[in-house]
Amino acid sequence: MTGTKRKRSAVWRKIHAVHVEDIKLWCIRKLPILKWVPIYNWKENLIPDTVSGMMLAIQQVTQGLAFAVLSSVHPVFGLYGSFFPVIIYAIFGMGRHVATGTFALTSLISANAVERLVPSIRTNFTTNNNSGVLGLSEFEMQRIGVAAAVSFLGGLIQVAMFLLHLGSATFLLTEPVISAMTTGAATHVVTSQVKHLLGMKMPYISGPLGIFHIYAYIFENIRSVQLEALLLSLLSIVVLVLVKELNEKFKRNIKVVLPIDLVLIIATSVACYYADMEYVYGLEVVGHIPEGIPSPRAPPMNVLPEVAIEAFGVAMVGYVASLALAQGSAKKFKYTVDDNQELLAHGLSNVIPSFFFCIPSAAAMGRTALLYSTGARTQVACLVSCALILVVIYAVGPMLYWMPMCVLASIIVVGLKGMLMQFRDLKKYWNVDKIDWSIWVSTYVFTICFAANVGLLYGVVCTIVIVIFRFPRAKTLNLKNMKEVEYKYKTEDNCESLKQVKIISVNNPLVFLNARKFHADLIKIIQKDSTSTQCEQNTLLCSFSNVSCRGESLLQPCHGERHALILDCSGLNFFDYTGVSVLLQVYMDCKNRHIDVLLAHCKASLIKAMQYGGNLESENPVFFESISSAIGAIQINRNYSKFSEQSEV
Repeated sequence: MTGTKRKRSAVWRKIHAVHVEDIKLWCIRKLPILKWVPIYNWKENLIPDTVSGMMLAIQQVTQGLAFAVLSSVHPVFGLYGSFFPVIIYAIFGMGRHVATGTFALTSLISANAVERLVPSIRTNFTTNNNSGVLGLSEFEMQRIGVAAAVSFLGGLIQVAMFLLHLGSATFLLTEPVISAMTTGAATHVVTSQVKHLLGMKMPYISGPLGIFHIYAYIFENIRSVQLEALLLSLLSIVVLVLVKELNEKFKRNIKVVLPIDLVLIIATSVACYYADMEYVYGLEVVGHIPEGIPSPRAPPMNVLPEVAIEAFGVAMVGYVASLALAQGSAKKFKYTVDDNQELLAHGLSNVIPSFFFCIPSAAAMGRTALLYSTGARTQVACLVSCALILVVIYAVGPMLYWMPMCVLASIIVVGLKGMLMQFRDLKKYWNVDKIDWSIWVSTYVFTICFAANVGLLYGVVCTIVIVIFRFPRAKTLNLKNMKEVEYKYKTEDNCESLKQVKIISVNNPLVFLNARKFHADLIKIIQKDSTSTQCEQNTLLCSFSNVSCRGESLLQPCHGERHALILDCSGLNFFDYTGVSVLLQVYMDCKNRHIDVLLAHCKASLIKAMQYGGNLESENPVFFESISSAIGAIQINRNYSKFSEQSEV
């Protein structure tokens, strides 16, 4: 009996140990904060993270107030939206330089639901009916209830996508589609702020072609423009753009950039207070900002079916924009981001804060760029900003009463400069792929005519349809004349000089659908030790290695000779911008590893696209008419190198 008990206890200990270890690994995977906090370098990272966090807090406060107004809710709820989602993402998110919080595009989408379910006409009947929550009216609480419901349901959709492992489906969201959608949505946001910039009173206009109806209304009522608001808006925009450009130009020479947003808010608020502009000129101001954070309350579940469309738009648009920033920061600072984990992080960043009266959240380009420029290292910078925002909520908030709405609108418009400048991408797409250019233009048109989520859906569907029609036309070509190449150069001397050369034939179109796998398979082939002539085939590649002598891995130096990679592009019938980007990335990666890359049988359009899209300046040619000419160039270079070495001796 004793032996049996010992065996049972030993088995139980093993099961318990495995169980605990599995839980630990699962927690580390799902809670990235447990991975980077224990190894956080306090000496090197704390100061830059603190400085970045202080600068980020200023931008979070200004954008929080502005985007809350954009969501058609009270400005104080934008401060909450700049606090709670940031903490949740710092726990679950993998982007070290992603600054989540209030976001212009998701705010604009949620405003559609707010204005539809709680129209502004009800203000006269509810402004004096205080709800007891923060001293705000029942009207304001109804509005934030709708916005919180949009955030809650949008976050649930993102969490559901995480459970279904749909993060990898983002390969359908190509760069032209994302660029066009965000540019169109930014156009919508700017249009929504024109009334504040001009100081006009106008009804809320939305729906298909609503952007054109807004401008038509403005031109019809152009005489109602408030001159004081217009002049203050123009002055604010000029100051913001000028100072931000100077900060960008001299950022290498100064450690801390001038927080022009904060300076402008303080200056205009003080001027508005002492000049009594609210009553003398009728200038619209932010108004009362309550102190503190209210007790959590569940969003109104009865409105969830009515906000389903807006919630889906918030889920997709917010995630797409945030993932693009996360992947960009990961590529810039050389770390990895899991697409599916980002779904969970942003989903919870919408679900949990919705119980604290928060509007939908996502990562913003301007705030992420600020973290880049101020030298942030980790998510500690965002947590520092949360601490400062908490001070604003409990102490500084009431002082923002006199902030002019036209100044907030100016901050929004200037903050969208990066998105609006994406119009410059049109030239790039036109030179690389005319079809990508047409997708960009049509997606932008659909976005401004309807909405951001409609434009995104159109772009995805359009991309899929075009690829379906393009792929059947692509013919998979096998390697040609490879035996002749091998026979022509298979001599004793040449065998020794060519054993560091690998020839790979690309036999399929290179587009966004197969670009990732192409890159991964190519790296595997490069890293694989080649000991004999072999042919590797898969759906993307057909690889021929002409190594007929014993050799070492291409990544290891051998006899002081540089390695070479020849890409036979005879089967690359067509490509898109993503495909060209991958080829350029392969070229630069190999160049950094001291591997010469030569491309043979390239079409003129591919050569033009690669020369336009990247820096291919080199002492040696990159493009060749055939594989034989590429091998001949390799031999000539190596014979010249040997001759130079002998001459030096």
